[in-house]
Amino acid sequence: MRIDKIINNNIVSVRDYHGIEMVAMGRGIGFGKRPGDEIDDKVVEKIFRLNNMDDKEHFKELLASLPLEHIRLSADIITYAKESLGLVLSQNVYLTLTDHIGFILDKFHEGMVFNNALYDEVKLFYPLEYSVGRYALELIEERTDCRLHEDEAASIALHLVNGEVGSVMRTTFTMVKMMREVMEWIEKQIPIPSGRTYPKERLIADLKQLCNRLVSEEPMRGRKDEALYEFVREHYKQEYQMIDEISAYIEKEYQCNMTEEEKIHLVLNIKRMRDLYTC
Repeated sequence: MRIDKIINNNIVSVRDYHGIEMVAMGRGIGFGKRPGDEIDDKVVEKIFRLNNMDDKEHFKELLASLPLEHIRLSADIITYAKESLGLVLSQNVYLTLTDHIGFILDKFHEGMVFNNALYDEVKLFYPLEYSVGRYALELIEERTDCRLHEDEAASIALHLVNGEVGSVMRTTFTMVKMMREVMEWIEKQIPIPSGRTYPKERLIADLKQLCNRLVSEEPMRGRKDEALYEFVREHYKQEYQMIDEISAYIEKEYQCNMTEEEKIHLVLNIKRMRDLYTC
């Protein structure tokens, strides 16, 4: 790889032999170097591939402005999420998470603490991502002696969710808020006993898929089955009315429209839950 631009002593912009732009990180990697020089693979700690990144210049500016240790923290957290838990993340998570870690550590030294309004929801809906957030708090404390507030585990988890679904933080907040409201609506109608986790996990999986599609406005794919829809509407009227009310609320509050197929899918899920808990 040849150096395209020196960002600072520890960060350089490079191109591989196919002309693909990347950013290489390593202590002293840019010291005494000039554009066009080859880089020593032995000093490279991390390669960021920018071909799939939305804001390349912002990322370069961010790397130039942050301490190397903050960048390492972000990269190591993401590596842990990918390798230990198998999360599939977009390249943009390097930008957003690195930015967040730099910001939150600066504010920590100023004595500021931020609460996450969706802390409980993140723990419920995204336990894997939350576990990475908890790991991140331990890693940050180990390397910086800063013990961040527990809410930061959820905030870091939300950045990982962004990286999974390819959204921005505002959209992710909307999605999680919608999931919480729908879940609360359903649980008011069908109280879920403690210790009965499987049905709840199945409902959570359905809500994650539904709310992600709604906020991303992706078109619904699949074959319509009008005969099934009619059967469900006729035989499960109480459950269908519940889901129809939820659908109307979502349309009013979020300007998102559930398809009939999505309604029917939730009706069948609710019917199965009701049968379990009333038998």
